Amino acid sequence: MYSGIIDGHYPVCEINNQPGLLSFDVLFPESLLGGLQLGASVAIDGVCQTVSRIQGQQIGFDAMQETLDKTTLGQLSLGETVNVERSLRHGDENGGHELSGHIDGQLTIINVEHRPNNHIITLEVPSTFRRYVFNKGFLAVHGASLTVSDWDIATGQFNIYLIPETLRLTNLGQFKQGDSLNFEVERRTQVIVDTVERYLREHLYA
Repeated sequence: MYSGIIDGHYPVCEINNQPGLLSFDVLFPESLLGGLQLGASVAIDGVCQTVSRIQGQQIGFDAMQETLDKTTLGQLSLGETVNVERSLRHGDENGGHELSGHIDGQLTIINVEHRPNNHIITLEVPSTFRRYVFNKGFLAVHGASLTVSDWDIATGQFNIYLIPETLRLTNLGQFKQGDSLNFEVERRTQVIVDTVERYLREHLYA
């Protein structure tokens, strides 16, 4: 379980592509190494990954083909930074919203606008997920818990407004128009919407 509060963004220091599998290493700071063990869960750009190698500060992960098909991990390159969040421990404060790290798909960046003390990214949601999105609701974008603003249900587009601190802690300021970002819908909203839709189908439209 994650909160969507990114610990920081750190460089990819090794990549090994194999058929149906991508192995990659991320260089962690010492501050994130405490208690980290093989088999631990870590969110990388919002994707729940299992620690498979620990060599000092170099932490290794393996992404299978299904993960590569659904997320942006298959596009990683050496030297680029990825958002990292260690999994929540019992008693940790959750300043974002509950995330599983199970990515629903990718958002397309429609526009990027720079304003004083604000960095605005316009994103488009795939049509099959638009019923789970609403204005001022939560959406996880590349692992970061963010507020949906200026939601346009007709186009499936919305804005995220990034303050300087968010830009410092995440890699979201590095992306441009046409790039893709991982997203995860808010699960409670998804459960409510799916339950209501199923009830209506079974009782009103039967």
